[in-house]
Amino acid sequence: VQLQAYGGGLVQSGGSLRLSCAVSGSVSSINYMGWYRQAPGKQRELVTSISSAGTTNYADSVKGRFTISRDNAKNTVYLQMNSLKPEDTAVYYCNARVVIRVSHVNRDLWGQGTQVTVSS
Repeated sequence: VQLQAYGGGLVQSGGSLRLSCAVSGSVSSINYMGWYRQAPGKQRELVTSISSAGTTNYADSVKGRFTISRDNAKNTVYLQMNSLKPEDTAVYYCNARVVIRVSHVNRDLWGQGTQVTVSS
C-alpha cells in the first residue's frame, strides 16, 4: 500500500495548479487525507486536510485560495491551488491514514513529495 502524488510544477504568481494523490493497494478505509508542505529552511506544515466525512481544515495562509477534495471511489485526494503566491513555493506532501484490508492494521502513509514553484 502506498501513496503516489501527481502534479506540481512551475507557475507564475496568480496562477493555478492542481495536485492529486492516490492510495494504491488494498485498504478497507481511508480515515484522513491531507496535504503538507515544506519550504527550504522551514519545518513541514499542514496545508489542508479532509476527513472521511468530508470535514475540511485549512491553514490560514491558504484559506480562500486552496481547495481540498477527495474521491472515495478512486481513493484519491486533490488539492486545487488558485491565486498562487511566491510564498507557496515548497515541496508538497500528501498524507493518508488508512486501515489495511484483512489485517486491519492502521498505517500512516506519505507520498513522495512534489515540487511547487511560484515565480514572482
